[in-house]
Amino acid sequence: MENENCTYQRISKFGFGVLFLIIAVLFLISGITVLPVLGLIVGGTFLGVSIYFFKAHLDSRCEIVP
Repeated sequence: MENENCTYQRISKFGFGVLFLIIAVLFLISGITVLPVLGLIVGGTFLGVSIYFFKAHLDSRCEIVP
């Protein structure tokens, strides 16, 4: 049962990271082409949120210890 909970945590953490990364890339591309200042600021913010989700730690019982 614990492994299932950890699997859901890992999948959701990765999913949110990828989602915010895609949004960041789209805003950065629009920042280069359409809205230079606004797109780069919003894209940079979403990129930071994406990095946060990729580096976020899971619960202590779900951590993978090498």
